[in-house]
Amino acid sequence: MTRTRATSIGFVAVLLWALLALFTVGSAPTPPLLLNTLSFGIGGLVGVIWALATGTARQMRAVPIKVYLFGTVGLFAYHLLYFSALRLAPPAEAGLIAYLWPLLIVVFSGLLPSERLRAGHIIGALMGFSGAALIISGGAGGLRMENAAGYFLALLAAFTWAGYSVLSRLVGTAPTASVAVFCLATATLSLPLHLMFEETALPVSILGWASILGLGLGPVGLAFYVWDIGCKRGDIQLLGTSSYAAPLLSTLVLILTGLAAPTMTLLWAAMLITGGALIAARASFIEKSLL
Repeated sequence: MTRTRATSIGFVAVLLWALLALFTVGSAPTPPLLLNTLSFGIGGLVGVIWALATGTARQMRAVPIKVYLFGTVGLFAYHLLYFSALRLAPPAEAGLIAYLWPLLIVVFSGLLPSERLRAGHIIGALMGFSGAALIISGGAGGLRMENAAGYFLALLAAFTWAGYSVLSRLVGTAPTASVAVFCLATATLSLPLHLMFEETALPVSILGWASILGLGLGPVGLAFYVWDIGCKRGDIQLLGTSSYAAPLLSTLVLILTGLAAPTMTLLWAAMLITGGALIAARASFIEKSLL
């Protein structure tokens, strides 16, 4: 598989994550950890079925336990930190801090032995973050000290997902099918926490259950498999920068479904995110031409 193809496959995760907000809204009133359990359970089962159908299940038995621990901690810790942050701080502010992860991916990738970080990658990532900031904050600002605990957890979430994404390059021999085990283990760990800290509430409509199924098949299912391919074999700097398209596309989906209204803020954000991605792509093209 070529580097360009792997990057394109990885970007499918960004497209799927654009549906995260829509499906999450539709899954109400399911609480976060129960939603985690159900959606990751579906995503994991889909991965197991795919591995059995393609004959890659046998490869999963040869994967070291430390790799499974690494993947499980990455998925579980990020979502636990993210959901907790949104409970302890306003969602817009906590979400903005958590969305530092694409920028951190670009920076951390410079530490990988096979990667070279260029100024264009940093500039593109900063522009993308600025665009995401406009979307998530709605153009408003101001962090408050009473929400410091939530901000801190959101920052930890950003570092966790960036670290997981970059370090997955170092466990590149593990088959992508092993992500199914990560998902199932995350679902298993989320269930007891739900029983301890949340009140069980399930959807009462077909739309609610369809949203949970959609999460498990897409943003919390297939997305992690294609992201694994992109991070291990693709252009991780370009992939990190282009990830800022997720909040932009998510907002567009909400507008198309009537759950949000178009604004000038969205237009400016689109220009920043698109410009940042083009600058990062140019930097990657220059690097590739010099090799």
